[in-house]
Amino acid sequence: MKADLKGLDASETEQWAVSQGLKPYQGRQIRRWLFKMLASSFDEMTDLSKDLRKDLKDRVIINLLEIVNTQQSKDGTKKYLFKLHDGHFIESVLIPEEDHSTICISSQAGCAMGCLFCSTARQGLKRNLTVSEIIEQVIQVRRLMDAPERLTNIVLMGMGEPLANYDSVIRAVGNIIASDGMNFSTRKVTLSTCGLVPQIKMLGRDITVNLAVSLNASDDKTRSLLMPVNRIYPLTDLISALRDFPLPNRRMLTFEYILIKGVNDSEQDARRLADLLSGLRSKINLIPLNPFPGSDMSCPPMDDILRFQDILVENHYTAIIRKGRGSDISAACGQLSGGYNLPHPGHRG
Repeated sequence: MKADLKGLDASETEQWAVSQGLKPYQGRQIRRWLFKMLASSFDEMTDLSKDLRKDLKDRVIINLLEIVNTQQSKDGTKKYLFKLHDGHFIESVLIPEEDHSTICISSQAGCAMGCLFCSTARQGLKRNLTVSEIIEQVIQVRRLMDAPERLTNIVLMGMGEPLANYDSVIRAVGNIIASDGMNFSTRKVTLSTCGLVPQIKMLGRDITVNLAVSLNASDDKTRSLLMPVNRIYPLTDLISALRDFPLPNRRMLTFEYILIKGVNDSEQDARRLADLLSGLRSKINLIPLNPFPGSDMSCPPMDDILRFQDILVENHYTAIIRKGRGSDISAACGQLSGGYNLPHPGHRG
């Protein structure tokens, strides 16, 4: 079986090189080509001998994902459909901003969390992604960009629940932020979770990353209806874990709140949310529900959304209404389905 070096850290790559009869520095050279130079073949690794490059072709796999479709939104957002080696599909989204770009990547094919507002959840969990499959989304999209240096921000908000694939996600983020890896700033990498409390506690100890929590309700009854995970880890447990989450200076927790007409969008909901998050260093992203086929939920009127925001601002929160980028190509929050034809409603989650 061919080695998958993108799943290894720097030390493991050197150990692999030695096990293959190479020098440690040659392992570092290969790692540099993979993560910094974004090499798509060994032919590009010109500081390795021709004989070694030929030999490595038989020993190491470079490209794990196949791009089968690309769609571009009228707002410039691009959605990439990737095929995995076993025939499953995932999606990633590139979001251009004025002075940079952000990529939203997936951590699982499908999702087991069952959130009612999310298209990915309706297909169920197919499988966890490997370390390399997570990283490869960033690498392949960067290769396709005219100005790859503009890609500075990564959000793990695509298909799947990142903390349900904990070990692979942590290793992938490790290579993404490593100085000898992809060298992204930890300030520019954000992980979104539906609220797996034990893993949140582990995350704070294991790695420095921005944390976003998909909250979507301010009381247990509503949240349990929308998000089955709340029946296992209710709001009291979740908020307690977040109060203990280590935040570097000047960083905040992000709370994502998808507004659904008649479900969680009342003035009472807004006031209860303000009370719930009291004392937490946080900002709130208000996300008007993005529709998907088969869903019977709808987005509130803008007047209701603005009133909800006003109440949070009056309570001294930073509350931002997030525009649904890429909604016309089903690339907005909650719309990713991995290209599956779903018989009934089935993250960008």
